[in-house]
Amino acid sequence: MIHAYPLWKLLHVLSSTILFGTGLGIAFFCWLGYRSALRANDIGALRAVLRLTVVADYCFTAPAVLLQITSGLILMWLLGWPWVSQWAAAVYALFVLAGACWLPVLWLQIRLEREAAGAATIAALPGHFHMRFRWWFGLGVPAFTAVILIFYLMIAKPLPVM
Repeated sequence: MIHAYPLWKLLHVLSSTILFGTGLGIAFFCWLGYRSALRANDIGALRAVLRLTVVADYCFTAPAVLLQITSGLILMWLLGWPWVSQWAAAVYALFVLAGACWLPVLWLQIRLEREAAGAATIAALPGHFHMRFRWWFGLGVPAFTAVILIFYLMIAKPLPVM
């Protein structure tokens, strides 16, 4: 029989790994694909990388976020930790910060995908396309920083949990 705590802890660790790893992988491949497509003047390559970026976020990132929330709250309940503490407040704030960056990133990458799909060539991309891409990339910096800090809080628990 599998006990609840190890199962939920495993799900929590796996979903955090998927969340961070997929996010980093998406950012890496989308950034490199964008730059390569621009250098090669290849709108088809840009369309493909942006389409796959959106698909990866729906398939991996979004479910991992939901599982992180669920498993984290269940683990707190199983451990008898209070819903309100310095540690919990820090985790919640960082999670909200990461989400506040990720939600606009989702919107931006969907817009970028649609704009690339509608352009016949790289030169025909709307003027704001490249600015939106810079915003897409820039929002990843605070989001990844927040996730790394959440990892630290999960492991070190430097703030009072109780």
